[in-house]
Amino acid sequence: MTSPLHQRYLELGPSERSAHHWGVILAGGDGKRLLSLTRRITGDERPKQFCAVVGRETLLDQTRDRIRRLIRPEHTVVMLTKAHDRFFGGLASDANGSQILVQPLNRGTAPAIVYSLARLLELDPDGVAAIFPSDHHFADEDAFTADLQIAFDAAEHRPDRVILLGVTPDCPETEYGWVEPGLPLGQGLPDSVCDVARFWEKPSRSRASALMKDGCLWNSFVMVGKIVAFRDLIHRALPELMNAFESIQPTLFMSEETLAVNEVYSRIRSSNFSDEVLSISSDDLAVVRSRNIGWSDLGETKRVVSVLESKRLRPDWASSIGTQGECSPPDSAKGFHGC
Repeated sequence: MTSPLHQRYLELGPSERSAHHWGVILAGGDGKRLLSLTRRITGDERPKQFCAVVGRETLLDQTRDRIRRLIRPEHTVVMLTKAHDRFFGGLASDANGSQILVQPLNRGTAPAIVYSLARLLELDPDGVAAIFPSDHHFADEDAFTADLQIAFDAAEHRPDRVILLGVTPDCPETEYGWVEPGLPLGQGLPDSVCDVARFWEKPSRSRASALMKDGCLWNSFVMVGKIVAFRDLIHRALPELMNAFESIQPTLFMSEETLAVNEVYSRIRSSNFSDEVLSISSDDLAVVRSRNIGWSDLGETKRVVSVLESKRLRPDWASSIGTQGECSPPDSAKGFHGC
């Protein structure tokens, strides 16, 4: 049943609704899998989100530019890690209005998401948040924007669900999570918005082939939902982690916040949001079957090489990178992956 508060929210116009749209960019990872490549680009131990891997902008800057079509810069939180401060030192003064949030340690994606959402809940209890990794490439950003808008609409109509952006696969990738879509969600939403029948995290090659044949989708790890829907989802899956951050809620945006957050991070374990939350929460999820957006997670060298070849780019630093085991270059950048 729709609450009176949520009903008023649905009656708002598009510009008024966007005032409740928030974005969280996860840029606190160490980028170890791509470190041999990023050393070639920069000559140091810089994580990939701070590198110009495809094009002239860093992956983080590309992500910020991409999402500003639907999310105001001042409503964007960039989650960073203190150990990388020498690489993002200039970001705070040139963040285009973004909120910069620095965690003391990298404890995986789950704590980073929980900390970000705890602050957003204080700012806008009725807000809708979108979570974005900072190492993605989209060949068709217009199509990505359109699908992201569908996800926001779905989150507004179904405030009890977290909406995943699912990608139609072109190979049986074993390093991604897979989403098995169920029936369309209905309620006036496009048929591309479906229930989630099951979540498969990093399946075997044979299982991935079967999932691809059955019409399952890659999980892009782009997620949209009411902030309270994320909170409830995490509380059911990782109650101790949620309780740890709820215990310091009174310190947020206060001078005591840094000390309180440092104490929490010193005692929590590392946890992965996909493994420990999404994979056990299919009843609380929905998925948007994306268009041909040409998505790639640039977490491995072979995927970077594949994207560069699809865009017919060959920077100097890529000249000595081998292509053993890579897919052949595609006829078009759209829908291409190196698997």
